[in-house]
Amino acid sequence: MAGTLISQRGLARATLARQLLLERSAVDPVAAVRHLVGLQAQTPQTWYTGLWSRLVDFDAAQFGRLLEDRSVVRMALMRSTIHLVAAEDALGLRRLVQPVIERSTRGAFARQWAGLNLEEVAERSRELLDAEPLTFAELGARLQERWPGRDRTALGQVARSALPLVQVPPRGVWRRSGAVRHTTLEAWLGSAVGEPISPEVLVRRYLGAYGPASVMDIQAWCGLTRLSEVVDRLRPGLLVLRNDAGKELFDLPDASRPPEDVPAPPRFLYDYDNLLLSHADRSRFLIHNLLDFGWNFDGPQPSGLLVDGTVEATWVVRQDRGVPVLAIRLLAPVSARERDEISREGVGLLAFLSDRASGAGSVADADIRFLDAQGG
Repeated sequence: MAGTLISQRGLARATLARQLLLERSAVDPVAAVRHLVGLQAQTPQTWYTGLWSRLVDFDAAQFGRLLEDRSVVRMALMRSTIHLVAAEDALGLRRLVQPVIERSTRGAFARQWAGLNLEEVAERSRELLDAEPLTFAELGARLQERWPGRDRTALGQVARSALPLVQVPPRGVWRRSGAVRHTTLEAWLGSAVGEPISPEVLVRRYLGAYGPASVMDIQAWCGLTRLSEVVDRLRPGLLVLRNDAGKELFDLPDASRPPEDVPAPPRFLYDYDNLLLSHADRSRFLIHNLLDFGWNFDGPQPSGLLVDGTVEATWVVRQDRGVPVLAIRLLAPVSARERDEISREGVGLLAFLSDRASGAGSVADADIRFLDAQGG
């Protein structure tokens, strides 16, 4: 069978290296976001932990200001979910995944849209959203003035389907909150910035951040279909591998593929971390049946903890009499050495989430509690 064999452990190490999870990177945070082709940012705050786990001396407050100065934006993109992306990537990515967003939105609202001229609704929506950011409820109410009797929610969702919309600050800014208001990408950035992104470029960028991967993996990440045709066009310039099961995987020839025995330190993932959502086959990181532990990949899920490169625990920070507590729920036993490593990383996490200096405190000072799989 064609293709060089790569073990499951080697496969995981390759992806972890590209995800900046084997060793924190000192790269500029916006460059990191571009390298990762965005982060899923379904919640307004938890994705900051994803950058903290990947970058040296990550300053969340400083990065949050980049949302305000429009260097980065949060908008519906891959899989029709909210992603944080660099402004220069936003329009190119949105144009590519437009069919995905249309398909998902139409699937939910096709009945309510029956008989509507969607182009007219989209054009009126653009006029309103270019004038000022609105929530979908506010937009729907304005649209009802022209289309009385129509469902307000369904009217507002026409804009989500047809237009590139961004969620405007203060929503998403570190330690701040705000209503989910949208405006058009063009109105927010002032022009249609950025270069077009072809499907071929998209595939290569995905492999650079998530590879090695199969065609099904790429499609699971972005939501597009028929990408086998794109990969076939790229095949002469790609490295072809196969995993332990004999499945064909593709990679960039010069991408990082470290030895499988390279240490993988503990890393705290956030609840929608793309590391766990960007492959059809997640077995390189998931060795336990997470459904038994309350995970649901179609909705909200716990935050995972990588130990030696696989998810071995979930975690949550909660308040106990005003003191932040890091509760780590183990899915399987870990060694004493691994507990020490997790605790050291946990000290940093608590410092980050409580806005203390990154070096403040010690393992002895921090309230880190290990729970077994049943929570005891």
